[in-house]
Amino acid sequence: MTDSFASRAQTEISFMVNGERKTVHAYPMERLLDVLRQQLQLTGAKEGCGEGECGSCAVLMDGILVNSCLVPIRQAEGSNVITIEGLAAGEALHVLQDTFLECGGAQCGICTPGMILAACHLLNEKPEPTMAEIREGLSGNLCRCTGFSQIVEAVAEAARRRTPV
Repeated sequence: MTDSFASRAQTEISFMVNGERKTVHAYPMERLLDVLRQQLQLTGAKEGCGEGECGSCAVLMDGILVNSCLVPIRQAEGSNVITIEGLAAGEALHVLQDTFLECGGAQCGICTPGMILAACHLLNEKPEPTMAEIREGLSGNLCRCTGFSQIVEAVAEAARRRTPV
């Protein structure tokens, strides 16, 4: 494997984040998670495992749920990224954020942003999911606080409250 200068030099990368065009200077293989947290000060996505196993760093990239700890920033060039900070409309929380709070689905907060974005992705794909589909849709996210029952109920409640598009 060759270590080219291009892979070691910072480059300019532009992409949309929560509806705003952002341009950063980063190493091409720098993780999207680190750029979001350190350069853009969007600290909602958390580093849990750093290996793509826990889902704490999940974001939506072009509508697809991805673990940002596994995405090289170069791959985000020209994409549209939504983080937990981008779900709320000003002061009004997204329905999933409301239901997570109401149902006790948010405990320590490490998994919550990724869990909510996984739920958002699920509800975009399946607006009226079954309980089994909710569990499957959240299966890439780990939580050690709630035992998942409050989280599943929060997603089911959000599905009941959502208006069809």
